[in-house]
Amino acid sequence: MHILFIGDMVGKGSRKAAREIVPQLRQEYGCSLVIANGENMAGGGGMTAKCLRGLAEARIDVFTGGDHMWDQRSLVEEIADFPNVLRPANVCPQQPGRGTGVFETLDHGNVGVICLQGRTFMNSSADCPFAAADRCVEELQAQTSVIIVDMHAEATSEKIAMGRYLDGRVTAVLGTHTHVATADEQILPAGTAYQTDVGMVGARESVLGRDIEPVLQKFSTGMPARFTVVEKGIRLHATLIHVDPQTGKALDITRIWRDFD
Repeated sequence: MHILFIGDMVGKGSRKAAREIVPQLRQEYGCSLVIANGENMAGGGGMTAKCLRGLAEARIDVFTGGDHMWDQRSLVEEIADFPNVLRPANVCPQQPGRGTGVFETLDHGNVGVICLQGRTFMNSSADCPFAAADRCVEELQAQTSVIIVDMHAEATSEKIAMGRYLDGRVTAVLGTHTHVATADEQILPAGTAYQTDVGMVGARESVLGRDIEPVLQKFSTGMPARFTVVEKGIRLHATLIHVDPQTGKALDITRIWRDFD
């Protein structure tokens, strides 16, 4: 089984790139399931039903979120219509939606997906992601041996710790949020694939998908500036996991990137 995980989608340009590139990747690598972190797809912050429906032809099976999950207030009501959209599992349970899901593939059975949000440097009210991981993994292991975790966090140490904590209990722990792909993809000793950050689907000539000049102004002067999303010259970062569907162990992990317009 091959599972493709796509990094943080940023703005309209990321949606256009996904519609063009993801079907090609599915065919090229024979992907059974495609997951994308979509929390910045709507104007650089949040998701909407319109954006999600517009990605139907991209053939993305599951969308995960993070700290910008509710930037678009409409999603509070809309998320009920999208069982394939996961918010972090370790936020207040009164928040709408769910943090885990089991998704059927056409060829290799079910895949469990967990969305977690880190706390270090995140200005977040989320609960302990490690305790939440224990609960979620136990629940999903009763349904499938293949489990993918999106660890949406700022601190590399917190992401690495989660990978080590879940090694041997899940198929992969893949980091999101920082938008910069890391070169530390590996199979941990007990068979879990790990990467600190998958990267983003965003502009190559940008600062994390935003226009360069306003960001420089903010850093160099300390004065507020509007960070506009750059919608052209997109690079899609993704990670491909080769999985033994019987054991749930990862056999290989590969970074992938493609350029669009």
